[in-house]
Parts: sequence; structure tokens; C-alpha cells
Amino acid sequence: MDDDIAVPAAVRLLRDFVNTFEPQIDDETLIDPDQLRDWFVDRDLMVADARLGPTDLDTAVTVREGLRAVLLGHAGHHADPSALDRLNEALAGAPVTLRFTDGNHGFVAAGSSPLDHALAGLVDAIRRCGEDGTWQRLKVCARDTCRWAYYDASRNQARRWCSMAGCGNYIKMRRAYAARTGRARAAAAGGTTAPATG
Repeated sequence: MDDDIAVPAAVRLLRDFVNTFEPQIDDETLIDPDQLRDWFVDRDLMVADARLGPTDLDTAVTVREGLRAVLLGHAGHHADPSALDRLNEALAGAPVTLRFTDGNHGFVAAGSSPLDHALAGLVDAIRRCGEDGTWQRLKVCARDTCRWAYYDASRNQARRWCSMAGCGNYIKMRRAYAARTGRARAAAAGGTTAPATG
């Protein structure tokens, strides 16, 4: 888990939104419109008496999984083009506008629905991450069964797993095992010989 003290607020919002679903254990946080509302209310992106429906939930999940695909690209993998298309379509249906205030600016909803306002908050978080250089540091784990979102605070931005102790070790052990069994098969087939000793 990232050290939340070091994770910028905009990054934390986006990371936590993507992590409302944990693929590795098939754990879905946003199982109904009320839970979606509560998640956004807890982050001051929606009013407490907002009414959401199944379509709002579908849109939010589409945006979440589209963002997961984008963050997979940040980790050096190819993003699923269909997930990106669905993300773009969902965001096109919830347009934002740039608003200036005294000494500040940001994206706000151009529409009036509660979900429009919440999605505008997510889009503005992406803007803030782009401006402060943290957007490319927001990634999802390279382990195909995990895909947990995390913030890469490493100096060279080369981190590939949500945790080295968990997924990183698993991937490295799997690669080492594949290399050992590959060498053993090649030797058994006469493809390689062990080097002479002595």
C-alpha cells in the first residue's frame, strides 16, 4: 500500500476510485447506486441527498475501468482500445467546462446531474495530476490478475507492481521457474549441455 502521506490528494482520489474494484479477489465496492453515491459523498464530490440510478452506476464503472486501462498504459502495457473508447464516450456524455475563481481554476460540470458533478471532480483531478507531473506516476500493477492502482513514487518511475513483497516477488519467482524449466526441457531434448567442471 502506498504511503498516503506522500500521495497527492488528486492522485489519491483517482487511485481510490480505480480501486473500488479489486480484480484479484473479485471484490466490488460499488454494488448499487447508493454505494456509488456514498463513495462520492465521502469525497465531497456529491451532495448527500443525491439520487442515482442503475445507468449512473454503469457510467461510473465504465469510467473506472477506462481509467484502469489508461493506468495500465502508464505501467508500460498496451491499453485496451475498447475500454478507452467506452471511457471517452462516457466522459463525452458528462461534459465539463473550465471555471476561474479568484486565484484558481478548474474543471466543473457543464451538466446539472449529480453524476456530472462527480465525474467533473474526477476529470479535474486528472488535470491537477497532469499539471503537477504525477499523472504518469499513477499506474496499475503489472500482474495480470491484480491490476491494483498505485502511485509510483520511485525516483526513476520504473516501479511495475503494487508491492514488491507481493506481486513483484510472485512475478519474479514465476519467471525464474519458467527459465529453470525451459533450460531443463532444452537439456533433456539435447539442446544444451551442462558446462564442464574441474
